[in-house]
Amino acid sequence: MRMHREEHAIFRDAFRRFIGQEVAPHVGEWERNGIVPRDAWLKMGAAGFLCPWLPEEYGGSGADFLYSVIITEELSRAGGIGFMAPLHSDIIAPYLHHLGTEEQKKRWLPRCATGEIILAVGMTEPDAGSDLAGIKTRAERDGSEYVINGVKTFISNGINADLVIVACRTEKHAKGSRGISLICVERDAPGFRRGRKLEKMGLHSQDTAELIFEDCRVPEANLLGEENRGFAYLMDHLQQERLVCSVMAQAMAESMLEMTIRYTRDRKAFGKPVCSMQHNAFKIVEMATEVELGRAFLDRLIRRHMQGDSVVTQVSMAKAWIPEMANRVAYHCLQLHGGYGYMEEYPICRFYRDVRVIAIFAGTTEIMKHIIARNMELT
Repeated sequence: MRMHREEHAIFRDAFRRFIGQEVAPHVGEWERNGIVPRDAWLKMGAAGFLCPWLPEEYGGSGADFLYSVIITEELSRAGGIGFMAPLHSDIIAPYLHHLGTEEQKKRWLPRCATGEIILAVGMTEPDAGSDLAGIKTRAERDGSEYVINGVKTFISNGINADLVIVACRTEKHAKGSRGISLICVERDAPGFRRGRKLEKMGLHSQDTAELIFEDCRVPEANLLGEENRGFAYLMDHLQQERLVCSVMAQAMAESMLEMTIRYTRDRKAFGKPVCSMQHNAFKIVEMATEVELGRAFLDRLIRRHMQGDSVVTQVSMAKAWIPEMANRVAYHCLQLHGGYGYMEEYPICRFYRDVRVIAIFAGTTEIMKHIIARNMELT
């Protein structure tokens, strides 16, 4: 299967121009403000860069997954990872498209494509992170409504979100992964409010927040899919989620390596370029080798995912290895910048902070290894 065609290259060039005009000049301001403004989302949607894979009847262009990969790569390479459009477009919107009723899809998806609706997903809780089966948020039926009570935390797009897919317990006495449902909560739902906007080590422009549900009333028509099947739905969508995260980490590793090679060629020490010193040259070679290995593995997985193959184990391997590799690259690239790498004016400083979390969200490295070992029948 030949992945990249001429139209993909044209699309990449167009999106790079968009980033140059509408993202890169504003990232510093977004980082200081701790949020990407809604206007940026609307511009992204107007240009056709949100949910391009959606069928035309729901506001998309029916593009293949590679267009989404290109958007994620270019945002990540430009240091715009705090603009969580890939989360909105390629991780959350597919839940609506695959599980939603026709009425739900027509109601929400076109506005997801324009940026009028910003999406979030509420899974993590203060006492339930990697262990999703431990969630405590409950939704009880009251006539034609669900009444939701609970707290979600570490929710990306949490402040901006207009629609949150919330994982709740809907079966009173069910334990573990049973009795979990997905319910769509809209911004103005009674009893739904934002808690703290969380201060983080990195991704400062990403509006990560607590979400609080206190007797939050939602129409039963907002149930996504079937009641009590939510855990299975979450598991079904993790392959693409973790693949997108691996794309982010790989693109950031490539960008950090490129900026460091440029810097060490220009920077002189003891009368010669920093990159020409044997230790530094060998370190750059080691990083370049790991980055190439990551790219080869990732491209193979993207190809198989686009073919419809089940590659859960292999994607878990990528999610376990590529973000850790990107963190190694970040460490050594910052080191090769010397004191300047610690200065905010140099992009490696922000990349170093931002890449760290990719080894944590969507399943930690340790959880990925557990999944791989289980699928290999080792445990």
